Amino acid sequence: MAISRDKKNELVADMSQLLASSKTTVFAAYQGLSVKDIQVLRAKARENGVVIRVIKNRLVRVVLAGNPTYKDVDTSGLTGQLLYATSAEDEVAPAKILNDFAKTNDALVIAGGFSGEGALMSADEVKSLASLPSKSQLIGEVIAQLLSPVHDITNALSGNLHALLDGVEAKATS
Repeated sequence: MAISRDKKNELVADMSQLLASSKTTVFAAYQGLSVKDIQVLRAKARENGVVIRVIKNRLVRVVLAGNPTYKDVDTSGLTGQLLYATSAEDEVAPAKILNDFAKTNDALVIAGGFSGEGALMSADEVKSLASLPSKSQLIGEVIAQLLSPVHDITNALSGNLHALLDGVEAKATS
């Protein structure tokens, strides 16, 4: 059964809103995945703030043409059955979710992506993006690096204080 014009307009508006707020969009071929597999993928994506949509490539081309950021993007790679993963919060999350799922399900093949700046990314670029740590993990590492000198100074002063107290205790007991 064909999709009505109103439904198509609704899908285009929904996808336009997702792309406008998205930091990264990754698309992957899902031919051969069962409905249950896609439901599992969507559940994992939801947990990480990623939205997954299955929409006709022709409608995605309409969305891209209507968005000033993506209007010049080459859409020749949008062929076959594709699903689109977007995230408004984390640049790495869509790539990481699809890449991790593709490791256990050979039927899911990452085809490429779009950056928030409107650049087309190849499948290899998306996979290298997926290997980066998450935003929260990077923030934690930076904070740990910033606090490292403070911990070193605290430990050094603490060690000298303990040595002084041990010396005072030894004098007091003798």
